[in-house]
Amino acid sequence: MATKSTIFKLDLQIADLDRNYFGNHALTLARHPSETDERMMVRVLAFMFHADPALEFGKGLSAEDEPDLWRKDATGAITHWIMVGLPDEKRIRRACGRAAAVVVLAYGGRGAELWWQQNHAALERQDKLTVLDLPQAQTQALARLASRNMQIQCTVQEGELWLIADGENLQISPLIRSRTLA
Repeated sequence: MATKSTIFKLDLQIADLDRNYFGNHALTLARHPSETDERMMVRVLAFMFHADPALEFGKGLSAEDEPDLWRKDATGAITHWIMVGLPDEKRIRRACGRAAAVVVLAYGGRGAELWWQQNHAALERQDKLTVLDLPQAQTQALARLASRNMQIQCTVQEGELWLIADGENLQISPLIRSRTLA
């Protein structure tokens, strides 16, 4: 018998001072049995960075032809394609062909550093791509915030995230590896 996904509920308050976006989101997340708390919370972090009423979670690990998150416009065109982890360079190229903007939130410490060294030349040629590298200590601290019912307050300012959850404060400061000029 297959193991079912675990459901997580998140009450998220966002104040994004960089984009002048302020919103409350009641999110339901399904964590695939093979997904770690760290990866799930990086998906949540991706939502925080790009929060918008039209932003949706994809099917996740079970669908390679979909991103972790995406936003479509009224015509169905993909405006944002967001992936977490260390995706294959070919998959990123395909995403750049399908979406107006592609974002990769890489994490994993030394593994992310090696991934970037192996792929940066090809990835830097993609004019629609932004790559952010999340420090391992910060993503591990983020994973410790995971619980079945979460309440998180997030402030985004100057490209950094400040989180308050369960009386804990956490700062997330991504390293910009590559940024779309548009």
